[in-house]
Amino acid sequence: MTATGGPPRFGWVFAAVWLFYLGGNVGALLNQPNVYWRVTGLISVAVFAAGFLFLVARRRRRTVRVWLGITLLLALVALQVPGAGDHALTCLVYVAALAMVNLPIGQSAPLAAILFAGAEILPRTVDGWADRGYGLAVLLGSLATYGIRMAAERQRRLIAAQLELADRAVADERARIAADLHDILGHSLTVVTVKAELAQRLLDVDIERARKELADLETLARDALADVRTTALGVRGISLPGEIAAAREALAAANVEADLPGAADEVPTRNRELFAWTIREAVTNVVRHSRARHVRVQLTPDCVEIVDDGAGGVFVTGQGLSGLRRRAEGAGGRLVAGACADGPGFRVRVEVPR
Repeated sequence: MTATGGPPRFGWVFAAVWLFYLGGNVGALLNQPNVYWRVTGLISVAVFAAGFLFLVARRRRRTVRVWLGITLLLALVALQVPGAGDHALTCLVYVAALAMVNLPIGQSAPLAAILFAGAEILPRTVDGWADRGYGLAVLLGSLATYGIRMAAERQRRLIAAQLELADRAVADERARIAADLHDILGHSLTVVTVKAELAQRLLDVDIERARKELADLETLARDALADVRTTALGVRGISLPGEIAAAREALAAANVEADLPGAADEVPTRNRELFAWTIREAVTNVVRHSRARHVRVQLTPDCVEIVDDGAGGVFVTGQGLSGLRRRAEGAGGRLVAGACADGPGFRVRVEVPR
């Protein structure tokens, strides 16, 4: 059987090797003095061998057709009996093996038991017949082919599971890239929007400052485009110092007073990426939604907290914070986001166990 449930493409070649055991049938038939039973038996052996290989080679089998094929093979066995005698019982091994591979176990096991009983009883009850171990051969052949069938089915299930895992990995990677693109574009476009509004207001007040803001807009747009390209390729990285610097620039453009850490040296490497994403998402929400006038970012080796004094209690279920929650849980940490308990404002806090 193949991994998809059918027989091997060249399984009939392997099955044909075992047909040499029919040599005993052929020898007995050649020694049969009755010409009629000799010819009938030899033709039956040849058709039996061809029918057996045909059934083995069939790549799509229906239970009804398998039963029809087995019935015909048993009829050919019966036609050999007058000329070959007990040697015809050799064919029962092939029938049992074929049944164990192709029929449901609830049907093949009883049939194999019946064939085993026949191979054991007939030599003891028919005059002139000898017990040549056909019953044991039927039993061993049935067990061996059933073992092959189970191994093939396990292989098929393994391949199916591997394909499912591969599909799931692709879906997870797509979700990760989508989340990264959301975070990147949400932050970048928010800053671009704020700087564009600021540049527009400065055109009639301070043309040089407006030019500087427009130059920053170009730089931000180029950086966002580069981030999108590298994220789509799966090679994008994010740095904690870089996000602190970007937060300072974004908050300044939005005219929000910022209390930011001067360095991130005390944060261990394993937490830096998560904390960088936390600062990016929280600052994006501050600039976009909060109408805050002041933001404080605190860093410790196992915690980052961003607190603003704007309109709290909003966007807890937003896509950005949902993605941030998944990142925190993936790192074994915990995200707490919500309105400040001691006054107006919004708090985002990510803690990672030491």
